[in-house]
Amino acid sequence: MIEEIGTAAGEIWNLLNERGELSITGVVKEINASQSTAYMGLGWLARENKLEFVKKSRGVLVKLR
Repeated sequence: MIEEIGTAAGEIWNLLNERGELSITGVVKEINASQSTAYMGLGWLARENKLEFVKKSRGVLVKLR
């Protein structure tokens, strides 16, 4: 399971590196992982202080630091 989460984290990092700021929902939809694994990947990157979360009126956006 840890390997799957790490792979999802890498996909998320690459996606945000290419596209910049995205909604959390957009990130989850774009990567090749289940919703729960995608959220764990986001948590992994957040714990490593690699993400910045921006609260907007319609939700939360995420981008690389």
